[in-house]
Amino acid sequence: MNRPDTSSARLATIVTLIVAGEMIFALPFHTARYFRVTLLDAFGFTNTLLGDLFAAYGVVAFLSYFPGGALADRFPARGLLTASLLATAAGGVVMATVPGAAGMGVVYAFWGFSTILLFWGALIRATREWGGTGTQGTAFGLLEGGRGLVAALAALLMAHIFAASMPEVVETATDAERRAALSRVILAYSALTALTGVAAWLLIPRGHGPGESGASPLAGMRAVLSRPVVWAQAGVVACAYCGFKGLDNYALYVNEVLGMDEVEAAFFSTWGAFLRPVAAIAAGLLADRYSAKSAISGAFLAMLAACGALSLFAPAAQPVWAIVAMLFVSYGGVFALRGVYFALLEENETPRRVTGAAVGLVSLVGFTPEIFFAPITGRILDANPGLTGFQHYFLFLAAVAAAGLLLTATVVYLHRPGAPPLWPRPANAMHGASVAPNSARIRARGEGSGDSR
Repeated sequence: MNRPDTSSARLATIVTLIVAGEMIFALPFHTARYFRVTLLDAFGFTNTLLGDLFAAYGVVAFLSYFPGGALADRFPARGLLTASLLATAAGGVVMATVPGAAGMGVVYAFWGFSTILLFWGALIRATREWGGTGTQGTAFGLLEGGRGLVAALAALLMAHIFAASMPEVVETATDAERRAALSRVILAYSALTALTGVAAWLLIPRGHGPGESGASPLAGMRAVLSRPVVWAQAGVVACAYCGFKGLDNYALYVNEVLGMDEVEAAFFSTWGAFLRPVAAIAAGLLADRYSAKSAISGAFLAMLAACGALSLFAPAAQPVWAIVAMLFVSYGGVFALRGVYFALLEENETPRRVTGAAVGLVSLVGFTPEIFFAPITGRILDANPGLTGFQHYFLFLAAVAAAGLLLTATVVYLHRPGAPPLWPRPANAMHGASVAPNSARIRARGEGSGDSR
């Protein structure tokens, strides 16, 4: 990457990437995650209809990941990130008018384009370049953990705006008051997103994160399609992302099952979000000390245990504190996964010249839950409203975590001694000096030769 070699420039770059990396998704996802109860009431949506709207986002995003990754290998990050942030903010202004289902379908589909095609591959490539060869876990842990802190602080601010816009007795709020309060939150998110776009243009160096100017995006796309390790990483991301999407219904769970009101449910989700920086950064440090695969396995185990317990727990049989504890364990497991799954790019010896293409394929497969997760889980919840529906919901999440463990084991298997090369040889032609061989990285960390990647 072409950037000034100063600590202040590096700090400004990573902070800007962190803030941009979260605010780009605030309008599509924060509003439904932290204010889900009010959003359903204000728009007159069911869980199933909202899930279908998210599917519209997911389909467009699905079509944008792979070409967006190729664009990230060809063009600098600054312009791509700025354009996508400003376009996403414009969609928020439309959402604040509380359009009907058809209008929101158009908005979500537009966001699928604006948040992915120009943004996602550029963000991940820029972060990988910032992290160098020895601190990929730290780089992606900082990105995810920092994004979590930004999300929590923004959600806390929005929760206060929301609470100030509602009557003192929340239960007496009219439909018009709920819509007005939600619209204020949406407009505030839109303003923050637009300001972040301006900051990206001013603070990210002009040459930050470009690909090789003469490289063909199609060549990179062909190269990654033939690599089993890329497909295995994509499966890991898909399972982890199902867990992350699962957090969207936690506010609804504490409202319907634990009896919290709308404002309390919004604050509960906000406090849960504060686990994100802690879990993600801790997982990144563990990934640099041991391996990303080890950190991912531990996070899937935590998610499996917590969601399995929640599929059995009921307020009448267990104390509320035990249920809340399991909710927070699942928060931690999911956020840890998000902090390290892209660190596998370096462990899998992905050539830097095809970083964007690899991110595009991993994201194409890994974020397909945008298409199917909300429609499936919305129907699970609507089929059995209340506790029973949520028990089925958590059982589904536990099954996803188990699948994630199996896919992580597949990545480990592909790294076994004597396995075929992860990428075509000769290594110098593919990696250059930017990706150290696995054995060299292990020796640099002082680990024994028998350590499994």
